[in-house]
Amino acid sequence: MSRKAAVTALTALAPISWGSTYFVTTEFLPPDRPLFTGLMRALPAGLALLALTRKLPQGAWWWKSAVLGALNIGAFFPLLFLAAYRLPGGVAAVVGSVGPLFVVGLAALFLGEKPTVKALLTAVTAAFGVSLVVLKAGAAFDLIGVGAGLLSSLSMSAGIVFTKRWGRPEGVGALAVTGWQLTAGGLVILPIAFLVEGAPPALTGTNLAGYAYLAFGNTAISYFLWFRGIERLSASSATLLGPLSPITAAVIGWAALGQALGPVQVLGMVIAFGATLAGQLGPRAPKAPEKAAVETEPFSPAEGNGQEVSMDLEVPAVRR
Repeated sequence: MSRKAAVTALTALAPISWGSTYFVTTEFLPPDRPLFTGLMRALPAGLALLALTRKLPQGAWWWKSAVLGALNIGAFFPLLFLAAYRLPGGVAAVVGSVGPLFVVGLAALFLGEKPTVKALLTAVTAAFGVSLVVLKAGAAFDLIGVGAGLLSSLSMSAGIVFTKRWGRPEGVGALAVTGWQLTAGGLVILPIAFLVEGAPPALTGTNLAGYAYLAFGNTAISYFLWFRGIERLSASSATLLGPLSPITAAVIGWAALGQALGPVQVLGMVIAFGATLAGQLGPRAPKAPEKAAVETEPFSPAEGNGQEVSMDLEVPAVRR
């Protein structure tokens, strides 16, 4: 297996993991607390990674981490949940599947990745495949829900592009940077969750087990693999791994929840998976332009060691 194939396979584990979020949410968590769930996914995971790596941002990376945390987590989760409440799951999923198209445009603007016919076709094909998997007849539309879904997708797309543009500070591992973003994003969600949903609910052992999985397997490890992959893949290749999430969610729903999986859904899976594979073909992307940011960052010898541990409402397709 080539190095790029190995990186792609590891990065793909993130959207595959996110595809399990709907099952865990419905079977293990208290109902109707999406913002509290978002908080419990992000903040404990971020604080655990901070404790593990024992590294804090330096210089410009304080505000960069805040921006990336807001885009990838803090703004993305609330907008996603607003769309989930106001739209049927299939509609929200299709709205969220336009992310690759946003990434193509933003990557051209901020990364100099020239849009290609192949990138546009694979993005459209992936969205079409997702629509076959999740969209049901008679689905209703809500302008606020559609707007929230588009903004959530734009937020995550911008997070992908700026994660790649800024890279990470020299001598700091991807695990530490992941912890910075998850902590920043969790702190953004914290006041929103308490203002909208009130005090936390009483939690059972089953709830705690579900939150533990979401925080550490579904979020800490998955986002580490995701951010690490973004550094090594082109922005469009990374975002085209997204259809693996609705495919995984549909398979889990069929296998564990007895949900119908007919010929149209299977065809949609094949189309979405084919577009995902097509999006990974091509030359390896150049290294992210991070030198300018690195040169301005002060680091002590202790900070330069760089060691790291290698270690979502029916809306499965856009759950992260």
